[in-house]
Amino acid sequence: MASRADNIASNLNLGNFAKATELKQRIWFTIGALIVFRFLSFVPLPGVNPLILSELYQQTRGGILDLFNAFSGGSLERMSLIALGVMPYITASIVVQMASALHPALSALKKEGASGRQKLNQYTRYGAVLLCVIQGYAIAVGLESFAAQNGLAAVVNPGYMFRVVAVINLVGGTMFLLWLGEQITSRGIGNGISLIIMAGIVAQFPSFATNLFEGGRTGSIAPWIIIAFLVMVVALILLIAFMERAQRRLTIQYPKRATQRGMMQAERSYLPLKINTAGVIPPIFASSLLLLPLTITQFAGSSVDTNSSFYSVLQALNQYLAHGQPLYMTLYAIGIIFFCFFYTAVVFNPEETADNLKKNGGSIPGIRPGKRTSDYLEYVLTRITVLGAAYLTVVCVVPEYMIAQTGIPLFLGGTSLLIVVNVTVDTISQIQSHLLALQYGDLIKKAKLKGRMR
Repeated sequence: MASRADNIASNLNLGNFAKATELKQRIWFTIGALIVFRFLSFVPLPGVNPLILSELYQQTRGGILDLFNAFSGGSLERMSLIALGVMPYITASIVVQMASALHPALSALKKEGASGRQKLNQYTRYGAVLLCVIQGYAIAVGLESFAAQNGLAAVVNPGYMFRVVAVINLVGGTMFLLWLGEQITSRGIGNGISLIIMAGIVAQFPSFATNLFEGGRTGSIAPWIIIAFLVMVVALILLIAFMERAQRRLTIQYPKRATQRGMMQAERSYLPLKINTAGVIPPIFASSLLLLPLTITQFAGSSVDTNSSFYSVLQALNQYLAHGQPLYMTLYAIGIIFFCFFYTAVVFNPEETADNLKKNGGSIPGIRPGKRTSDYLEYVLTRITVLGAAYLTVVCVVPEYMIAQTGIPLFLGGTSLLIVVNVTVDTISQIQSHLLALQYGDLIKKAKLKGRMR
């Protein structure tokens, strides 16, 4: 059932867009910032050979690097200044968010309001810098050792000076992206960090579409496969758009209060519980864990003894956990379901929500405040999380099955689709909010003019 706000938004007069000067400025600023992001993704890291890097990257396909490269818009493949993208910040924010739910001191900071959130954001930035330093140094060392093993001189002058320069540039690139994302959030439209990730994913679509239709023209890809792929993408987009806006609304009733006319009236509101509370975190965690053995094997290279048991275990894992294998898809689905319940339990605390309702005098009709309300919230949340986990599993496993059956290198997987659709829906909602505010402003001006005429 659509809410009152949704009904109002559906009746917006798009003709007011021409009058929304501030909204147009925000949109142009967002587009300009994303263009800067795309330009930076083509600026190579000092001291590396971009041509050799592309050959090295082709040899390490299939691991976690593919996931990070998709989120950075190909910056990791080109080893640009922003090769790390915003993934260190995303990782740090997830760690801080989990720690704030488990650690008493951080949990107390979370309850302090704006000041507490500001401190947690500061800790997140510190964690992002630390992760950038560690990952930047690992990339610099890996480039030197991996190039030496393969006889390709990707680094012009290897040594400690190159490592220091690489770390400084990679940290600076990620911090600049974070600053750019904050500027988009405050002066543009939509969430800046999310838009940067989406821009990186969407930037690879033209080349993929060109290869897909070129394969259909040359006959290497059957026409029915292209049609089935397009139908699958459209169906998944519609499913994601529907499920991400789906909510379970619990009625909250407050004590009766006296109105201006002296009548006693009970106030009611709703507690919205999203069907997919965990968002895109479960598929990212599940795929990262499954791709670890392949990544370790690729970077270990010749340093691991081929006759050792460790090497044999890694090779067996790589064989059974390859994309499209039944074991991979089964473990992928199980991992998504597990992280759905785990992350939902971390981000939503039924006891805290029940205590807040009790302090504000609110209650769920038919449910006693306190422990009963907490148990009821946990019961409802568990049931809707089952639906959310099933939905995420379908969205993420179907593209993997499509890849296994057709052999098409599908970059637009379930996780990428989730991010693109979520960010698009959120941005459109913010544009609607600006237009709605402008429409209300026009109504207020007309009401004032009528009042003066009287």
